[in-house]
Order: sequence, then C-alpha cells, then structure tokens
Amino acid sequence: MNRHTIAVLVNDQPGVLQRVSGLFGRRGFNIESITVGQSEEAGLSRMVIVTLGDDKLLEQIEKQLYKLIDVIKVVNLSSNPMVGRELALIKVKADPSERPEVMGLVETFRASVVDIGNTSLMVQVVGDTDKIDAMIELLKPYGIRELSRTGVTAMIRGNV
Repeated sequence: MNRHTIAVLVNDQPGVLQRVSGLFGRRGFNIESITVGQSEEAGLSRMVIVTLGDDKLLEQIEKQLYKLIDVIKVVNLSSNPMVGRELALIKVKADPSERPEVMGLVETFRASVVDIGNTSLMVQVVGDTDKIDAMIELLKPYGIRELSRTGVTAMIRGNV
C-alpha cells in the first residue's frame, strides 16, 4: 500500500466536496486527508487528497473522479517530485517549570508558540506529515490537551 497525493481541480460550486468525498465512500476508498481552497483561477477550487492504495486503485480513483461533472482536472502529485506541507496547532499542558523543555522542542522543530496560558502553550508546527507526527509524539508526555491538523496541501516542484 502506497500513499498517494492527488490534486483535483473542481468548479467552485455547492455540493462538490460532498460528491467527491461520497465517491470515495461508495467505492470503499479511504481518504487519509483532504484540503480544499481557492485555486489560481477564479471559479475553481483545488482539492488535495491523500489516500492509501496500490497503483491500480489510484487509476480507478482517477477514472471515477473524471466521471463527476464538476471535476476539471486530476493530477497524481506523488508521481512527481512535490512539496507537501501540513499545519498543526497543538495545545500542550506546560506549567511554568516545564516550559523551557517544551520551548526547546519547539525550537528544534522550527515551530512556534502562538499562545501562552497559565498552564498551557499552543504550538504551531508546519511541515511534512512525518515532522508533524514526530512533534506530536514528543509532546505527548507533557499532556496534549487539544490538537488540530489541516491535512496535506501539495504542489509539484519546479516550473511544471
């Protein structure tokens, strides 16, 4: 099972996200993450979907997506050199005595503290999925109170 990242250019219309995610559900394909936002072209949105499966499954997904009327283009980003990033906000228990240790982790990961409470810190970390996962694992011993992740957004490297 390989991790595939695909970009889907769609018409910016109500219900398109539901139709795309519904297609995955009906066909038994799992969505590991999905992000949606405006594209460089007015009236079009870009979805970046991460899914697990073999190459045959990916080919089937692409064919099924093209059958949806609002889908303009499907690109397998993971078949090319790409840049993929995710953002996470992590609220961690941090009494004043523990803060220097947590701040050391934050600096090591080139993350940042975006909020300080009496007994907690909110950390923002940006990077690939492995970096986010590693940061979460290292913060678990302090006590993660809340966690929010965006999912992957990605583009092919270079002038393509």
